[in-house]
Amino acid sequence: MEIDVTIEDGVVADGSAIEADARRVLEALDLDEPELSIVLTDDARIKALNATWRDKDVATDVLSFPQQEDEDVVGGLLGDLVISVETAAAQAAEVGHDLQTELRVLLVHGLCHLLGYDHLAPDEAAAMRDEEQRLLTVLFGATAAAGLVERAGIVG
Repeated sequence: MEIDVTIEDGVVADGSAIEADARRVLEALDLDEPELSIVLTDDARIKALNATWRDKDVATDVLSFPQQEDEDVVGGLLGDLVISVETAAAQAAEVGHDLQTELRVLLVHGLCHLLGYDHLAPDEAAAMRDEEQRLLTVLFGATAAAGLVERAGIVG
């Protein structure tokens, strides 16, 4: 298992904690030699990436760049996650938990996208919500925080 965490200049975050969380989630997924890259950045950088890759000129919380297009991801190079610590901190304050909890939620959400989950259609959203909760339970136990799909109320 290979996990590379990059913390960009000026960003204050615990890279070893996010790496440990990623390791726990990947172990629970039981993938064959998974490789994952995580970049912790700020709103300006993620806004530029969002504009370039999604034609959305706004900051966002997490971007996923999958390296596999197969429906059944079994391991290998999964892709890259880019997380805005700035947006994560604001969202954490909104929902009433700490930054590390929000970074875990964003890690799981982004990883679900790398694994092929999406939340555009209600049935897809339900499947992604369930997988987010399963993986968040790996990190939090029975007191898992709500995943992004559940918080967004995409599925009832």
